Amino acid sequence: MNKRIRELAEQAGMVKILEEHAHEYGNGTFENTPYPELEKVAELIIRECVAQCEKNAEHPYLGPGSKLSAFNIKEHFGVEG
Repeated sequence: MNKRIRELAEQAGMVKILEEHAHEYGNGTFENTPYPELEKVAELIIRECVAQCEKNAEHPYLGPGSKLSAFNIKEHFGVEG
């Protein structure tokens, strides 16, 4: 799981909840639980935010800042493409 996404999951209390059930899926650690959906939801939200920035890329005033924002968001969260 991406480090920043995991940090946000911890802040939301998700890691604690998932670790309570981790023993059902392996050696009792969060990384061994079958919850790729958590990371996928975060990635989809990130992609939606990037899409909104890119949508403004053609705007005469917002364009350059929107392009940079889209790039920075993807880089910050480690999302490809």
